[in-house]
Amino acid sequence: MSRNTSAFAVWITGLPASGKTTVANELARQLGDLQTDLAVLESDSLRKLFSANAAYDEQDREYFYGALAFIGRVLTEHGIAVVVDATANRRSYRDRARQHIARFLEVLVDSPLETCIRRDPKGIYRKAREGKASYVPGVQIPYEPPANPDLVIRGDQDDPKEAARRIINLLSKKNFLQRPNPAYEGQ
Repeated sequence: MSRNTSAFAVWITGLPASGKTTVANELARQLGDLQTDLAVLESDSLRKLFSANAAYDEQDREYFYGALAFIGRVLTEHGIAVVVDATANRRSYRDRARQHIARFLEVLVDSPLETCIRRDPKGIYRKAREGKASYVPGVQIPYEPPANPDLVIRGDQDDPKEAARRIINLLSKKNFLQRPNPAYEGQ
């Protein structure tokens, strides 16, 4: 079977409520405008499919992020670009994806923990505080930011549209994406 190596994966990582999903959604919208065949792998949605009663412990996370890396590899090998919207609190989870996906970017959405706690759209920090969640990255378990991210977005400061443009420009610079239209040039 011949493999299409032109597709790429962008793994967007950061603490829960850092702004990953907002950036991922905007990136998907802009890549769609560029007519890129794309799949968004959003961890919260996929986790429900893999495990209705996810434990979020180390074993569960190891399995889940391994499955995300596998799905990302299969999709990119079939010519579909992938945006992964997932905390993946350990570097090893994201490094595994990088090892298996030839054209890979790791984007850190960096927001202070206090900002994430204040946002808390899904209530996970509140659940951690109340003792109803045991494995919240940045609170009960460590979050290991990328040692050398391809790009850092400030989730508490950067405009999501501009952040997505920066990712697209980096994809173009690395020749992962055809040169975007002139509207993206110089951004």
